[in-house]
Amino acid sequence: MLNGSIPEAFNDLHGLRIVNISFNQLEGPIPDLKAFHEASFDALWNNKALCGNATGLRPCVLLYRDNHSHGGRTKVIVLALLPLFGGLLLLFMLAVSFLTCYKKTPSRKSEPREEQHGDIFTVFGFNGRILHDSIIEATEDFSSDYCIGSGGYGAVYKATLPTGQVVAVKKVHQSEDSLLLNNLKAFESEIVALLEIRHRNIVQMYGFCSHPKHSFLVYELVEMGSLRMVLSNNEQAMLLDWEKRLIVVKGLANALSYMHHNHSQPIVHRDISSNNILLDSDYEARVSDFGTARILKPDSSNWTSLAGTYGYIAPELAYTMRVDEKCDVYSFGVVAIEVLMGKHPGDLLSYLSSSTPVSNDEQILLQDVIDHRLSPPRSREAMDVVTATKVAFACLNANPQLRPTMQHVAQALTRQPLPLPSPFSTIKVEELLGHVVCNG
Repeated sequence: MLNGSIPEAFNDLHGLRIVNISFNQLEGPIPDLKAFHEASFDALWNNKALCGNATGLRPCVLLYRDNHSHGGRTKVIVLALLPLFGGLLLLFMLAVSFLTCYKKTPSRKSEPREEQHGDIFTVFGFNGRILHDSIIEATEDFSSDYCIGSGGYGAVYKATLPTGQVVAVKKVHQSEDSLLLNNLKAFESEIVALLEIRHRNIVQMYGFCSHPKHSFLVYELVEMGSLRMVLSNNEQAMLLDWEKRLIVVKGLANALSYMHHNHSQPIVHRDISSNNILLDSDYEARVSDFGTARILKPDSSNWTSLAGTYGYIAPELAYTMRVDEKCDVYSFGVVAIEVLMGKHPGDLLSYLSSSTPVSNDEQILLQDVIDHRLSPPRSREAMDVVTATKVAFACLNANPQLRPTMQHVAQALTRQPLPLPSPFSTIKVEELLGHVVCNG
């Protein structure tokens, strides 16, 4: 809760390398130092009125001059314009006093999505108080009876609004006094990432609200729940036939390709897992839970703390904290194999990473690996399963530089599959390793 302006003495601290003055009441110009100029948005945001040459801040503007009679000195009053994400900053500035809600503005580069009937913001006219009260009433003040899931930093509730529209509401876990710092960062990351994204295979965020008692995000409700839940339920897993499973894999690939390649600054999810892939009533995939997402900056090394779900994290993150798109590529490979096997491929991943030579007699048949709850794929489905397996194995390469891009993966999954060199029942896992997925 530091307030006022930053002392001029900071301009003499030329040895300063890293700063973080977020969540204070500071105002006025930042010091003319490299550490401040190159500070991230996270390090400066949520202050009263900072200005200067740094990410998320606007230049300091001369508002007026007050000429004093003594010595003719000029008093400069500085106005700090709202940062680049002005709506986001204003949201948290006002959180201590009243509720604010904002509707997401679609990106011009985004893909179109069919309009929902009875859109909540069309009906409520952006009235945050009414929407907030309606959600509280619909969930009976976030009763456990309406809870449909829980994540690392929030619980998800099902809410039926007065319009009849059903939405998913992720309520952020809170401490007694305020939002836990890590939860607040995840809340912010999810908002910033989803403000940049609009794609049919990515969950749609309708808006977000911040309040001293309740902070939450409002999403479209994806009916079937998570991919992990579907695969763990025998009845639902059998309804998820080979055709539907391949649609899930392609949808996930398209979503990641869009995030990595359709923005000037790529967006890396960092926690792709079957628990964060939702399925709608048509078994179309939706990527969700962007609490660990990062927007990569081309002029930055993009180092970060370890994030993700055990069993899906790229192996190089065990010795380096540098995050890039290839981390998502590896996680995609794990999920793709999980979709085909019907369970997490932990044992298969250990088998593939083993350096011990395997004789021909000990090699594993692909049909013995894939989900036995379904009949073996035939004809075109068999060719598509083989293609998807090859692509997934390429994504699991221990060397991140040798993994394909998600753009190449999405293209490979949509191309006409090649005829099988031998009957599907005779194809071995080892035959599908080492294939390079490339453009063309």
